[in-house]
Amino acid sequence: MKYLLVLAVVVVAFHVWRNNRRAERQEREAAAPPRPARATGQPIAMVACRACGTHLPQNEAVTGRQGSYCSAEHRQRIEGPPA
Repeated sequence: MKYLLVLAVVVVAFHVWRNNRRAERQEREAAAPPRPARATGQPIAMVACRACGTHLPQNEAVTGRQGSYCSAEHRQRIEGPPA
């Protein structure tokens, strides 16, 4: 009988402790400022470098006579020096 009473006290104490933690977490979430929504812009076209095949955004690519490149060195390697 004594063990049942001790077990009941432990179960009640655990239940109270768990509910307090849950309430504290909810208070913190309610008090925290809302997260800003991720800014989603328009998709950017991807191009492949003609020399190495690396894909990169079109606005970062170096444009040459024969296509897009990831760097000026790759453009010079394929197309030769600028005329």
